[in-house]
Amino acid sequence: MLKVVVVVGIPGVGKSTVLSIASRKLAERGYTVRVVNFGDYMLEHLKRAGVVETRDQIRALSLSAQLEAQRAAARSIRAELESASGDRVVGIVDTHAVVRTSLGYWPGLPSAVLEELRPNAIAVLEAEPDEIVSRQSRDSSRYRADVSPREVVDEMLQLSRYYAIASSVVSGAALRFIRNREGLAERAAEELVEVVERI
Repeated sequence: MLKVVVVVGIPGVGKSTVLSIASRKLAERGYTVRVVNFGDYMLEHLKRAGVVETRDQIRALSLSAQLEAQRAAARSIRAELESASGDRVVGIVDTHAVVRTSLGYWPGLPSAVLEELRPNAIAVLEAEPDEIVSRQSRDSSRYRADVSPREVVDEMLQLSRYYAIASSVVSGAALRFIRNREGLAERAAEELVEVVERI
């Protein structure tokens, strides 16, 4: 049986670390785990179509173009997860509940995406705003412009919650908020494992 868990969180919340630990723990418990990054699938779809070359260019596209790319990415992800062999398959989709653009906020999980992914649960990974700002500033893969001021982080945390709640209502997926405190990623990962096991 396939279990699909969508994990959302704003940049700097520590998703990569928590997902890596949770994947290991689930594999140790006999699950076949597939972690997929939603943005990678969107980028691949748009690159094949000759629309963009880099991830940064995606945000400059029209809303309708982005929605179509989101739906295509979700369709590809669901098909890949369904093709995984084993009777205890877990698909973890790494994405964002909300996307901040120059035009305003757009949903990371609009209804068309939820229809394709059919998640069993949505987990919102959170951290203290100061911890997020600190993680962003230490991340050498980020440009300085990617480091958000504290007030933007506060706003994004709140909006991520609201958008995730809306996604849960639309999809019927269970919703869990997981706090990733500094130095306690193992504990956050264990909470995510618990979500998977209770589905």
